[in-house]
Amino acid sequence: MKALTRLIEARRRHAGALENAAIDEFLSGRIDRRAFLRYAAVLGFAAPYLGQAPRRARADATAGAAVTGGLVTVGMPVPAGRIEPITVADTGGICMLSQAGEYLAVTDIHLNLKPSLAQSWTPNADGSVWTFKIRQGVKFHGGQLLTAADVAATMNRLADPANGSVALSAFSGALSKGGAAALDEATVQFTLDAPNGSFPYLVSSDNYNAIILPKDYDGGFEANFNGTGPFRLEKYTPKARASFVRNQDYWGPKALPDRLLFSFYDSNQAQVLAMQGGQLDTLLHVPVQGSQALLADADVNVVALKSTAHEEVHMRTDRGPFADKRVRRAIALCLNRDNLVKGMLRGYASCGNDSPFAPIYAATDPSVPQRVQDVAAAKELMAAAGFPNGFKATLTTERFQELPDYAVVIQNAVRRIGVDLTLNVEDQSAYYGRAVFGQSDWLDSDLGIEDYGHRGVPNTILTATLGSGGTFNAAHFKNPAFDRLAADYIAALDPAAQREAAGRIQRMLLEETPVITAYFCDWLSITAKNITGIVTTAAGHLFLAQAHRV
Repeated sequence: MKALTRLIEARRRHAGALENAAIDEFLSGRIDRRAFLRYAAVLGFAAPYLGQAPRRARADATAGAAVTGGLVTVGMPVPAGRIEPITVADTGGICMLSQAGEYLAVTDIHLNLKPSLAQSWTPNADGSVWTFKIRQGVKFHGGQLLTAADVAATMNRLADPANGSVALSAFSGALSKGGAAALDEATVQFTLDAPNGSFPYLVSSDNYNAIILPKDYDGGFEANFNGTGPFRLEKYTPKARASFVRNQDYWGPKALPDRLLFSFYDSNQAQVLAMQGGQLDTLLHVPVQGSQALLADADVNVVALKSTAHEEVHMRTDRGPFADKRVRRAIALCLNRDNLVKGMLRGYASCGNDSPFAPIYAATDPSVPQRVQDVAAAKELMAAAGFPNGFKATLTTERFQELPDYAVVIQNAVRRIGVDLTLNVEDQSAYYGRAVFGQSDWLDSDLGIEDYGHRGVPNTILTATLGSGGTFNAAHFKNPAFDRLAADYIAALDPAAQREAAGRIQRMLLEETPVITAYFCDWLSITAKNITGIVTTAAGHLFLAQAHRV
C-alpha cells in the first residue's frame, strides 16, 4: 500500500483531471485500493499502477511450470437455443461463446476490467466519445487478421434494432447503430448517445454478446465458432455435447489442455451426480437448491464468487394496492433478509437493500441505511394506506432455481400484515411470454419475481428495469426524477460523482420501493480436487486455457 501511495504522489504532476479525482478519493480513504484500480482500469490509466500488485499474487502467478496436455471435462446446462452471439441470453450459450470467442476486455472477480482484444481505451472530457486501441497480429480461426473494422462492425451489428440483439438492453441510450467507427487498422472510436462513465463495461465480457466477429459475419456461428480465442471448435452436437481443441495460432500464451469436452445436462441433479461420480473436472454453475449434498462434499472444491445476480420482486406502481408506495414499503419490511441469506441460500449470498447497487459495486454508498425486518412499522404503513386488514393478491413467478421457495417465504411473511397471496408458479416460457408489455405474465402481473444475471455495472438494471421507458420495467415505475438521477450516475466519470449519484438513487428507491432486492446471489462453480487454473465469471463465462492437473 505504501509503495502504491508513493507512486501515486509521484504521478500527480503528470495526471489529468480524471486521474487526479480518483487519486483524491483514494488518498482521502473514501475508496480502497481495489476500487481505485477499478476506476483506473475503466478510465484507461491503470497501467502505471498495476505493477504494484501484492508480491504474493505475482509469485503465485509464476510459481511452478504447469503441465501441457490432456483433456478437461465440463458439465453444464443445455444451451437454450442456437449458439448465435447476437441473441444468446442463457448460461449455457454464454459458456459456449467464451470457448472460441473473445471480448475487447474481460472483468475479473472484483469487477476490474482487464485488456484482451483491446490494449487500451480513453474517454474524451465528458465521456461521450471513447477511443480503443485494438491488438494487432490476432487471427480469427478462419485465418483472417483482426482489424478495427471487425470491432466496429461487431458493435454496430449488436446496436442495430433490426437484428434483435440481446445487447440492446445494455446499449440502449448509450450506443446506436453507426456509433462505432474504425479510424484506422488499430483504432475504434465510439461516439455515444450520451456521456457514459462506465462505457468500457458495455463492450467487455460484461456484455456477453459482444464477442468480436469478422466484419462480414452473417450468421451461422454454430458451424465453425469462428472467433479469436485459445480453443477451436472440434465438434458441436446441439442439446448433447461440444468439444474444442487447442488453437495453435492463438495470439497469446497457448492453451495448456489439448482438448475440452462439454457435456450438456437438462437437470441439475444429473450434473451433480456426474460430478460426484468422478466423470467431470468441473461444473460451470450450480444453484444452492438441489445442490446441497455437492456443496457439502469434501471431495470437491466449491468456488463461490460474489456477484450482482439477484431475484427482483416487482410491484405494479400504476394500479391496485401496490400503487401506494406505503404498501410497497410495508411488503419490503416483512422480509428478514439475514434469514434468507443464511437459510434459503446457505450463506451463499449478500443482503440487498432494494436497489441494483450490490455491495460489490465500488460506487455503492455504504452510508445508506440497510432496510431490515420491521413488522410493526409495516402494519402502520398498511393502516395509513387504507388497508388495516390487508388485501388479497396473486404472486406470479417462474419455476427456476430457488424462486418457488422464495415465493413461499414472501407468502408467509406478508400474512403478518394481513396480505393473502395466491401463488402462481409457471414454466419459464409461460412466465416470460413474448417479453413485451401486454403479452407477458412477467411484465403484466401485479406482483412477480424474476431472475437477473450478474452485471459489472448497474447501468442496464437502472435503465431497463426501472427507467420510465425501460423494456423490462415490470413495476411500471415512471419517475422523471429517478430517470435524471440514473442519467447522472451513468454519465459520471469520477468516483465521488458516481458515489454521490448512487447514494441519491439508493435513498429514492428505499422511499419508492418499486422493487424488492433482498439479496445478491453468489455464483457457485465446482471443480475436482486434482485440477486448477479454471477461471469462471459470475456472468457465465468459463476460461480454461490455463487449466491443468495437480
